[in-house]
Amino acid sequence: MNFTDLKLIQPIINAVSEIGYHQPTPIQQQVIPLVLEKRDVLGCAQTGTGKTAAFAIPVLQLLSQQKTLGKPRALILTPTRELALQIERNFSSYGKYLKLKHIAIFGGVPQGKQVAALKSGIDILIATPGRLMDLMAQGFADISAVELFILDEADHMLDMGFIRDVKKIITKIPVKRQTLLFSATMPAEIRAFANTILKQPAEVKVAPVSSTATGIQQSVYFVEKSEKTALLVSILNKDSARSLVFTRTKRGADKLAKNLERSGIYAVAIHGNKSQNARQKAIEDFRSSRLRVLVATDIAARGIDIEHLPSVINYELPNVPETYVHRIGRTGRANAIGSAISFCDNSEKDDLKNIQKLIGFKMPVLKAATGNVKQ
Repeated sequence: MNFTDLKLIQPIINAVSEIGYHQPTPIQQQVIPLVLEKRDVLGCAQTGTGKTAAFAIPVLQLLSQQKTLGKPRALILTPTRELALQIERNFSSYGKYLKLKHIAIFGGVPQGKQVAALKSGIDILIATPGRLMDLMAQGFADISAVELFILDEADHMLDMGFIRDVKKIITKIPVKRQTLLFSATMPAEIRAFANTILKQPAEVKVAPVSSTATGIQQSVYFVEKSEKTALLVSILNKDSARSLVFTRTKRGADKLAKNLERSGIYAVAIHGNKSQNARQKAIEDFRSSRLRVLVATDIAARGIDIEHLPSVINYELPNVPETYVHRIGRTGRANAIGSAISFCDNSEKDDLKNIQKLIGFKMPVLKAATGNVKQ
């Protein structure tokens, strides 16, 4: 199937073709026609499946067929600034040849530019819950004309305690609307919440969280904890490709970035204690290849969407197996080839066992020059 088979208008087909999209991913094949039919959708899809395009493309098409009102007709709620900016970039790309206006609003920055954009009139509003509620309270954000409501990363909203804010926002949009809810996982609380906001939804489930993209080459080193940094330096020196490196803690991320710099490899750490501006600058530098090595904790990395990211390295294994799937889902996206390398010391063997049980296979073991531990 090609995008031309999805009954899309020519301006959108032209825009996605220029990006290099020709064949829709499974979730896009299923969701785009449903949204164009004005159905509510409950989508369960992991990171890297092409989920954002699955809702952004049909939203653009539906809105392009109606008159602009000067206030938002589509509202996309997302948990973090990084995700909001990523979604806004996607709307810019897919809607390149349409006259629709959009803005991403989020906290951590002055509100002036966001307020000015809202006053000038927009069609699509991408927002984090906190900043949207602030601007609504001040009378700057009017969501009374929303026809399309999209709740993205619902499970992450729940984790971060935003569901109460989301419920308050929903009371301010029309009852008569089309609603799409997407979540990487579908815990009972999310399903119960979905039942309260969706009307006879079509359910779409793609690549459950226990599976990893087929284009990712996964492998593991058994290595002493004290030898991990030397092994990482060796890998990074052999391969000049961009690498996203995961640690468990904020302190660990900072320490690793400093140790890499001492070894002559420029790296930047991002985590929850860094300002949003610092995190965003690091992500933009990484995206544009000005930065080759980005060290991140799991929360900070949520929403990082990098085209053609070659390598993810788990310097420390996560103690939640599903987190491993989310981490490595940032490479091998949309059928591209990527590499996911994990380091496992003696204390992490149970974590590795749980991860391999979840993904359904044993990763190939690579041999380090020094510091190997027994399997």
